Amino acid sequence: MTTARIDDAAEALIIEGTGQRPETADLVGPRAHVKACVTGGGKTWKATFPLQASRWGGPSLPLPTGTYELRIADVDLDDVRLAPSVLTGVRIALNAGTVRIAAPVDPVYETAEGRSTLEERYVAQAGGTENAVFFESFYGRSVGCNPRAIDRELAARAPEVRRYWSVVDLSVEVPEGAIAVVEGSPQWWHARGAARLLVVNDWLRRRFARKPGQKVLQTWHGTPLKRLALHRPGFDPRRMAAVVKESRRWDVLLAQNTYSERILRKAYAFFGRPIWVEGYPRNDALTNGDPAEVRAALGIGPEERVLLYAPTWRDDRAEMVDFVDAALLARQANAVVLVRGHSRTLEQGRDRAGARVIDVTGYPETARLLLAADALITDYSSVMFDFSVTGKPMYFLVPDIDHYRGQLRGFYFDLAERAPGPLVRTQEELAAALDDAGHVAAYADRYAAWRKQFNSRDDGHAAQRVVDRILDLGFVTP
Repeated sequence: MTTARIDDAAEALIIEGTGQRPETADLVGPRAHVKACVTGGGKTWKATFPLQASRWGGPSLPLPTGTYELRIADVDLDDVRLAPSVLTGVRIALNAGTVRIAAPVDPVYETAEGRSTLEERYVAQAGGTENAVFFESFYGRSVGCNPRAIDRELAARAPEVRRYWSVVDLSVEVPEGAIAVVEGSPQWWHARGAARLLVVNDWLRRRFARKPGQKVLQTWHGTPLKRLALHRPGFDPRRMAAVVKESRRWDVLLAQNTYSERILRKAYAFFGRPIWVEGYPRNDALTNGDPAEVRAALGIGPEERVLLYAPTWRDDRAEMVDFVDAALLARQANAVVLVRGHSRTLEQGRDRAGARVIDVTGYPETARLLLAADALITDYSSVMFDFSVTGKPMYFLVPDIDHYRGQLRGFYFDLAERAPGPLVRTQEELAAALDDAGHVAAYADRYAAWRKQFNSRDDGHAAQRVVDRILDLGFVTP
C-alpha cells in the first residue's frame, strides 16, 4: 500500500509504502526536478520530496507552478491521492502520479466572486500613500530587465523606499530587501494600490485604477525590429482601442535610443507625455559586470566557448521555436550552448537537455547571459540591440524570415541590409558561419554603425540617470 501526505513544517511531500525500498524517486516538472530522500527498508519505506529547489547557485525557493510527474521506481501510484493543500510556499495536489503545483493563494480568491471582491476593494482603496515602488517584469514571470536594474540602483541610493515585486509564484527570486507579492493575492492588490510609483516593462494586467499622485514608469523591454501595437499588420479596432487604453495608463516611457523613441511614441499613441532616452538600465551589467562570475554560477569553465541561442517568440505558436538542435550545435562548434527561450514561452515550454547544453530560459537576468556568452545566435529578438553593447559576434538564424516579415509581424527596417552579422537559414549554414573567422572583419563597418545608432546611451550609467529623474521629480522620497 502506498500513501501520500504533507509535512507542513518541512514543506515536503511524503510518499510512504510497504515492501522493498525503491532505488529512485523523482518529481519532474518542466522547469525543475527534485530528487527524494528515500529511507527505510524491509517492511516500510519513505520518500521525502522537498517542495523547494535551488537553481543557478541561488537560494532554495518553492517549486515553480506547473504539472509534475511523480516517478518512483517499481511503485504503482495509480491509487495515490492527496487533497489540495495550501502551504507557505506552494499549493499542491496529487492524483495518480501527477502533482500539480500552484502559487500559495487561497483558492477562494481565484473564484469569480473572490476576484471581484479583491478588485472592488482595490478600486475603493485610497492608495498612492506609501513611499514605495511596485515593480513587475514580464508579467511577474521573472525579476529582471530594466525594473531589476532600477530596483538595485534605488535600493542603494534610497534604502528607505519600500520595494514590492509582483511575481507569479514564490519560485521567482526577488532582490535583497524587496517584498514578493504573488499576483492575484490580497497582498498583491494592496501593494499595487498603495505604492506611489509603479515600474513595469510590459502591459499592466488585470483591473487598473490610478490612485491620486500615483505614477507609472513604463520601461518597455527592447528596441524593436518587429512592428508593435498600432503598427502591427491588419486592422483590428479592438486591438487599437486596447493599445490606446493601455498607453494612457503610463506617465513616462523609457527608450533605449532615439530610434525607439520615435517608434514607441507612434506605436502606442504616447503623445503629450515624456519619453526618457537614457539607454537601458539592464545593459549597465554589460559594461560593469563580471562574466567569470556568471560562468561559474552556470558551471562553465573559463576557457569554454559559449554560444547563447535566444530567439524571440512567435505569434502563431506557444512554445519556443525548434530551429536548433542544441546538442548537435555544441558538437559542431565545440562549445557550450545556452538556450534562452522568450519570457512568453517560459510557462509553456520545457527545459532543453543534452551534452554541453544548458537551458537558461528560467535564468532571471538576460544581460548577465549576454555578458557570459562569446557569441549570440538570435533571429528577430530585441536582444540583438543589447548584445551589440559588448561588440561580440552575432549570427541571425532566420529560416522563417519571409513568413515572419510578410505575414506575422513585419519589420521596421530591412534586417538583411543592416544586420551586424550573417543571416543564415539552416543549422548547417550556422555551423559554417561560426567556423568562419573572417566574418568579424567583414561586418565591422555595419557593426560600428549599428552601435552608433542604437547603443550611444548604453554606457553603464543608465540606471543612475533614470533613478536621478525618479528622485528629482519626487516620484518617491529618499
